[in-house]
Amino acid sequence: MDADLVMPLKPPRTGKSRLRGAVAEHRHAELVLALACDTLAAVTSVAGVRRVLVVTAEPAALSELAGLGVELVAEPAGGGLNEALRRGAELLRADAPDGVVGALQADLPALRAVDLEQALTEAAGRRAVVFDRQGTGTTLLLSAPGKPLDPRFGAGSAELHRASGAIPLTQALPSLRSDVDTEDDLRHAAKLGLGKRTAALLPAERAQSR
Repeated sequence: MDADLVMPLKPPRTGKSRLRGAVAEHRHAELVLALACDTLAAVTSVAGVRRVLVVTAEPAALSELAGLGVELVAEPAGGGLNEALRRGAELLRADAPDGVVGALQADLPALRAVDLEQALTEAAGRRAVVFDRQGTGTTLLLSAPGKPLDPRFGAGSAELHRASGAIPLTQALPSLRSDVDTEDDLRHAAKLGLGKRTAALLPAERAQSR
């Protein structure tokens, strides 16, 4: 079943604070943007994804993402992550009120289209969730057709989404579960094969691009 996706993204200069030190300080914002670009390159190649809406506090700072075939919208002032996702879902619903809406993290630089395709197939129109590799966070949340997304991102989001009725998907989906918050996460993603933008920023021994 086709889906429209919302992707939240902080301004690159302030995002991913736990990744500071992975590259030289003056290149940190470039790394954050690279993670998003590699994620979006995979997402937009999936036939089952119709629209991708990037919700951010500073759309102008991310204007180059529009070249990847996504739309940029401003997040609500002072609303936080879940409010931003709800706003994005509302905008997508206006175009496809009976469709599937999903929330996808922007830090999946090893993402492969096949893993996202398999997740959409396994969800089969049910409200579903993909846990991160640690089993505590959420990398993808999908609504049922025409139903609320009901995002509950934050600490312990995996259990919060499960408790709210989202069905945990059980396929391996290694690249879809490998979000990057820390240098250890980045090393793990590198073993899977990073997208070209992220790989280009890292020392050669870490960056195995696909």
